[in-house]
Amino acid sequence: MNTIKNVPARVLSRRGGHSLEAEREQFDKNQAMSISKAINTLEAPVKEKHARRIILGTHHEKGAFTFWSYAIGLPLPSSAILSWKFCHVLHKVLRDGHPNVLQDCQRYRSNIRETGDLWGHLHDRYGQLVNIYTKLLLTKISFHLKHPEFPPGLEVTDEVLEKTAGTDVNNIFQLTVEIFDYMDCELKLSESVFRQLNTSMAVSQMSAVQCRLAPLIQVIQDCSHLYHYAVKLMFKLHSCLTADILQGHRDRFHEQFRSLKSFFKRASDMLYFKRLIQIPRLPESPPNFLRASALAEHVKPVVVIPEEAPEDEEPENLIEISTAPTVEQQNVSDIFEQTFGPPNGIRDDRDLQIENLKKEIDLLRGELEKIKLEAQRYITQLKAQINSLEAEVEEQRKQKQKALVDNEQLRDELERLQRAKLEGDKSRGLFLEAEKKASATEIRYIKLKEKHNELINTHAELLRKNADTAKQLTVTQQSQEQVARVKEQLAFQMEQAKRESEMKLEDQILQMEQLKREMESKKDELAQLQESLGRSKQLGSDLNSQLDALQSEKDTLRKLVSEKDCELISTKGLIQEKELLLSQEAEKRAKEVQELQGKLTEKKNQEQNLQQKLLDDQFSVLQGTVKEAEGIIRDAVAKLDDPLHIRCTSSPDYLISRAQAALESVNTLERGHGQYLANMTDATGLVAALAQFAHLTADTIVNGSATSHLAPTDHADKLTETCRDCGQRSLDYLTKLKDKQSLQHADPEDVRRMLQGLLQLGQELRPKSLDIRQEELGDMVDKEMASTSAAIEDAVRRIEEMMNQARIESSGVKLEVNERILNSCTDLMKAIRLLVMTSTNLQKEIVESGRGAATPQEFYAKNSRWTEGLISASKAVGWGATQLVESADKVVLHTGKYEELIVCSHEIAASTAQLVAASKVKAEKHSRNLGKLQECSRTVNEMAANVVASTKSGQEQVEDKDTMDFSGMSLIKLKKEEMETQVKVLELEKTLENERLRLGELRRQHYALAGICNENAEEGKPSTSRKPGLKKPPVAQKPTHALKPDPELVQEDGVFQAHVVNF
Repeated sequence: MNTIKNVPARVLSRRGGHSLEAEREQFDKNQAMSISKAINTLEAPVKEKHARRIILGTHHEKGAFTFWSYAIGLPLPSSAILSWKFCHVLHKVLRDGHPNVLQDCQRYRSNIRETGDLWGHLHDRYGQLVNIYTKLLLTKISFHLKHPEFPPGLEVTDEVLEKTAGTDVNNIFQLTVEIFDYMDCELKLSESVFRQLNTSMAVSQMSAVQCRLAPLIQVIQDCSHLYHYAVKLMFKLHSCLTADILQGHRDRFHEQFRSLKSFFKRASDMLYFKRLIQIPRLPESPPNFLRASALAEHVKPVVVIPEEAPEDEEPENLIEISTAPTVEQQNVSDIFEQTFGPPNGIRDDRDLQIENLKKEIDLLRGELEKIKLEAQRYITQLKAQINSLEAEVEEQRKQKQKALVDNEQLRDELERLQRAKLEGDKSRGLFLEAEKKASATEIRYIKLKEKHNELINTHAELLRKNADTAKQLTVTQQSQEQVARVKEQLAFQMEQAKRESEMKLEDQILQMEQLKREMESKKDELAQLQESLGRSKQLGSDLNSQLDALQSEKDTLRKLVSEKDCELISTKGLIQEKELLLSQEAEKRAKEVQELQGKLTEKKNQEQNLQQKLLDDQFSVLQGTVKEAEGIIRDAVAKLDDPLHIRCTSSPDYLISRAQAALESVNTLERGHGQYLANMTDATGLVAALAQFAHLTADTIVNGSATSHLAPTDHADKLTETCRDCGQRSLDYLTKLKDKQSLQHADPEDVRRMLQGLLQLGQELRPKSLDIRQEELGDMVDKEMASTSAAIEDAVRRIEEMMNQARIESSGVKLEVNERILNSCTDLMKAIRLLVMTSTNLQKEIVESGRGAATPQEFYAKNSRWTEGLISASKAVGWGATQLVESADKVVLHTGKYEELIVCSHEIAASTAQLVAASKVKAEKHSRNLGKLQECSRTVNEMAANVVASTKSGQEQVEDKDTMDFSGMSLIKLKKEEMETQVKVLELEKTLENERLRLGELRRQHYALAGICNENAEEGKPSTSRKPGLKKPPVAQKPTHALKPDPELVQEDGVFQAHVVNF
């Protein structure tokens, strides 16, 4: 700080009363200049000298009042770079400023948050960084206000950290989470800055890049302390809680460790940071918190700021500044001493004392600066030595670990040599040599351990020296503050003494001038008296009487004039008061009228603007809904030509339901359109109707396309074209809604006509009942269930007869195979009988719970689809049971094939699954009979699997396998047999492929006969004959559903056939 030297005492005494006010004005001026130079729109980093002046200003006034008084006036919303540099300066002020800065910043949290939110909503590169930076500053302010033990610079000792954390696990846990959040904000800012540094801005010496990188110096300083505190707290948590509870903490710490290590490494590689900050190196892997001894291996990262060369800058003028040269000051001093010197040429002793005190203060200030520089240099050297020693300790630790590993290896080798000692004398030499190596390694290990202990002691001693140096620096700072206080007291006393001497001198001068004036007036009075005395002597006594008369008249006239003057003055005062009151009242009335008129005009404009804005908002919402609806319908129309959509199928009934719902949505859309035209400030009805219309129309188009995949060619083409026209008409209608003029005349009549066409096509494609009327469905259900039960009873009886006959006619292995097959068939029939009985009970429960006041026949007629499915499932079960008995009879008599029995078992499993599905459609979710039916179905599947397993095992036992003996064949004959076998394999593969194609055609024909396809489709497909080995039973009928498909048999040309069953 510069001070004024060689200024005359008289000059200082004359302006001593205004020195504090001038000092304050000069301080405000300097702060305003520094803030304007530090925070500007230039894309360059903030200069350290300007930031340092701002920080010194906070220490000078014990707070940041002046800083915020100027910062609030900055046009932060106008420039993102200005906001970025403001955040940078605020970060530096928080870290290095006076402790009261934190409280002052807390009062302006809303300003910081508004700045961040403003730039967060704008797509600006610096704006996004400002948004993240403001969140970091708010987090920093909140953290340090909540934990005042941590200064904003984050430099605390481990003892303070332990005291802050305390012994409560919950407090330690919460403090760790808050430090993690703090670290996340710091790392997020660094990642965002590096993410914006693309290849075109990779040179860190560019001013634009340095503008972004400059705040990361404070981020590096914060992160080094936060990382150290996080490690300490994590080890403390692991000593109190189990590892499973802290798994989330460890994962979060490891993620932050990787980000911080990457950040430090990338910053270390940049030339910009190398000359400004010494970045610490983190270990290769994060600390192992599960091992408590790993805390001793943790090294606190230390950030070192190198000492900078003094910049060429103007001197700080916090009190008073004299820019004139020393010679001119001396000349001015001499002139003032000659003009306003002390009386009688005597120099005041207080001036000499003041000058001596000034000299002593200057000497003390110089010594203090030297002490500061030496302390800073010593601290920097100590930190560098500490870092180097820590690196050496780390290297010695690695060598120690390596030596331990070598020692362990040598010990293992020694043990192996000891075990091999019994083998001979040769191993003894090796043993001795290994023992020597081990002893040498032990000695080396001991030396390394001693070196390690010595380094640890040296490190501890250096840390103690560092602490002593810090204490000395603190004492020096305290002495500097005491010197400053003494200086202020002396300056105040000097100014007070100067003011007193000046006042005394001025009093003496005034007294001398007053005496001179009195002497002159006395002389004038004496002359007048002499003249009047001569005149009085000449005039005589005659004039005495006249003089008395005139004097009396003069007195009376004076009295009258004074009275008149008083009356006139009072009258003028009253008139002026009245005029002033009237003028004030008139001005007040005029201002009130103008304000009311302005408010009325403003209200009308606001109302009109709000009304227009409401109309625009409603129309924009409508346009957004229209665009969304167009996208939905275009997507549905695009699926008409999508090759992947060919695999999707749908039923005409579902298409009819979708078309009816779409027609209802068209009516709702018309009502919403009319409401919007009547009141254009409310588009909610039209928006909701548009959304429903778009979804239902698109659903109708998609299901119409899916229905066309199973329809005849003519109907399919017509249905596809109608769907396409419906989509086009819908898009045309939505296009009309986009324009305000065409919106008035938009009419969905064309869309309704297309949807009605889709509805009519769906009704034409609905399958008709083949030979049963709906009135007869109720009776058919009971008949089919009864016939199915009878067929199963008959099948059980026939299986018992076959078993008795097989015991009479067969013996040995054949008897064992036949009994096993027939027993498994008997178990299957019993399971099917139990399933049919349970299905009958569930059917009665469904009818009783769903018919209400109607009869069972009316309930069946109402649910005709479900009833037809139930009848079909019942027929399938009975027919499967009968067919299984016939196949088993042929297998026992050796006239049939085992494969027929296996196919019948699969057929029964599929039929029971269909019966369960048909019953489950109408059953209640928590029905007891439904649970029993599902359990019976699982039992049937298990029994069918047993039939298949017993059939396959019996087939393996009965069939004879010829042993292949090729020992007597020659090479030519073997080659011939190989070729014949390959020919036979190819013929069988061709036959298998033809049979699979035939099976597919049979199943398609079966679907056509079951009523799934239309009559036109039946004419276009070839008719195939029924398999001769399958004969229709007399009681149970062939079901109207397909056999359970085998994916390997149904696949044709890479496309699987879809199976649809109508319930």
